[in-house]
Amino acid sequence: MRSSETLAEMTILRVLMPKHLGTPVARRSMAAISLWLVILAEGWLCSAVAATPGNEPLRTKGDSAFLPLPARVEPGAGHPNAVAQTLVQVERPSSPPSEGGEGVASAVASPANSRDWWSLRPLRRPVVPQTPGGKSLSGSPIDAFIYAKLAEKELKPSPPAERRTLIRRVYFDVIGLPPTVEEIERYIRDPDPQAYEKLVDRLLASPRYGERWARHWLDLVHYGETHGYDKDKPRLNAWPYRDYVIRAFNEDKPYDRFVQEQVAGDVLFPFTADGIEALGFLAAGPWDLIGHEEVPETKIDGKVARHLDRDDMVMNTLQTFNSLTVQCAQCHNHKFDPIPQEDYYSLQAVFAAIDRANKKYDADPAVAKERAALESKIEGLLAQKKEVNEEITSRAGQPLVDLDQKITALEKPSPPSEAFGYHSAIEKSPDVAKWVQVDLGHPVALSRIVLHPCKDDFNNIGEGFGFPVRFRVEVSDDAACQQRVTLVGEHLDDFPNPKLRPPNFILAGREARYIRVTATKLAPRMDDYIFALAELSAFDAGGKEAARGAAVTALDSIEAPARWQKANLTDGWYPGMSVGESGEVAALRAQRTNLLVKATKDRDREQLAGLEKDLSDTKLELDKLRHQSVVYAGVVHKGSGNFIGRARFSSSTVGMCRSPARRLGQAHSGP
Repeated sequence: MRSSETLAEMTILRVLMPKHLGTPVARRSMAAISLWLVILAEGWLCSAVAATPGNEPLRTKGDSAFLPLPARVEPGAGHPNAVAQTLVQVERPSSPPSEGGEGVASAVASPANSRDWWSLRPLRRPVVPQTPGGKSLSGSPIDAFIYAKLAEKELKPSPPAERRTLIRRVYFDVIGLPPTVEEIERYIRDPDPQAYEKLVDRLLASPRYGERWARHWLDLVHYGETHGYDKDKPRLNAWPYRDYVIRAFNEDKPYDRFVQEQVAGDVLFPFTADGIEALGFLAAGPWDLIGHEEVPETKIDGKVARHLDRDDMVMNTLQTFNSLTVQCAQCHNHKFDPIPQEDYYSLQAVFAAIDRANKKYDADPAVAKERAALESKIEGLLAQKKEVNEEITSRAGQPLVDLDQKITALEKPSPPSEAFGYHSAIEKSPDVAKWVQVDLGHPVALSRIVLHPCKDDFNNIGEGFGFPVRFRVEVSDDAACQQRVTLVGEHLDDFPNPKLRPPNFILAGREARYIRVTATKLAPRMDDYIFALAELSAFDAGGKEAARGAAVTALDSIEAPARWQKANLTDGWYPGMSVGESGEVAALRAQRTNLLVKATKDRDREQLAGLEKDLSDTKLELDKLRHQSVVYAGVVHKGSGNFIGRARFSSSTVGMCRSPARRLGQAHSGP
């Protein structure tokens, strides 16, 4: 690069920040990131920034912004910043170790020695060199350093770039797009002495500025819109974080707020869209779908997947904000930086409570507050209702306790099964018809057909997983279900999720060999749609199960034994199945109801009726709120199954933001 290009580039960087040292002109805090990304890329900066007595820090917030200069670390600098105090626990050499490993200390250092670690010393503002004639072509102090180096090499700067060249450089640097011919000509003819500054201000105000410079930040945090690993599944809700970063640059968000939102925005800035969307930072890296969802954490591969996931969060946070390769301390104390292995796992414990998952949120803060208030009200009403019912139960006394014990013994759930049921192929649209059919082997006079829903905690769906929104049930003697077809039941409107309450369809002794269930509107799964059933039961006129072990065909099917396969539809097991499904249980439940009626007083009935009305009204108000948005982010996941999550802590990483100086191992405990 010729000298003139270097000066021109520095001129561009100068206008991305305030014009003169200490003069709050542009006050673009996110533009400061643009500059510092360049500085970091050029290797000018290798140390955290800290405010110390006699050392003026880099400020990038609001009207206190000023131009930072490439800094060098001075011997004998003041106290390290809070992060340095947290991380520095062992003494290290002030230069890389020799080939034989000498100089790498493992003993715990005294505070005085650890504070002297070269890369953790605070920055000092260097003295600006005197330029020849005391003038600068661009008016920026940065030029003074370039002039000094040119003089040292006995070189002279090239003349300033002419306007046609300069406008193209500015456009490409600031918004990444070339100027039009009309824009070039207009700038060349502009007589205003502030034409250049106004041009840059106009480009900084363009939405294209954020779109260009957000790319650098997204690269820094290794943002991706797919999971990576073997399946590389798309992340359809990752984009809100991308748009948040673009918006942060365009709105000139203060850098400290920018950092805090990405690490713990949900706690530090509740009821804000930025506070939720920014948490996409924690989920930006790769995610092992197989290791988390398809392999139990009880197995070694599951444990490895979770460790690598937490390591990525630690690495991304510390490398992004502190430029420290903390991940090197997983298996041993860091060989070059003062990071012991113990501190690495203390840092990893900060992220032990969170996972990468889709999170619902309200983009409008007013709606978010209203939703939180309504949900809190519902929680309070349910607590009051529970208190009244407990008082009634207490009055019923020992007879109720004895009845409950008998009912519990009879309703003991059947042993769990690895078989979940039948699962259709996955579709992008809910309007794709799917069918599954049971062949009874011969015509049977049917009295009743029962459809048992599935249970799968995938995407927190749980009971009723995959049960069709609209469907019909038909019986026939024709395998193609084209002739002699009887429609047993059909739901043309949306059928609410039945959870584990199976729909029953009554027949008047109609003889048929084939039973077909057709889903005309599929159930939502994540960002796609499916049809799933756990069991299809068919009873003859004598009440005998006729479908057990019957052959099953389908339009399509996910065959992944033992969890999903067509044969599961008639294997005799379904979720919620109990050992004692008989009339005896119904009789005992009737006795229990009578006991509770006798124990209920008039004031209890009035209070419960009032609570039910308040609950109904509040839920109605909650349903009226606008639909929530979804972002793929670092969240407290409360799932089960293979992807259990770690919802055993109260928050995300707020402890690190509020008190970074304390030992992080004492702030959280985790696996």
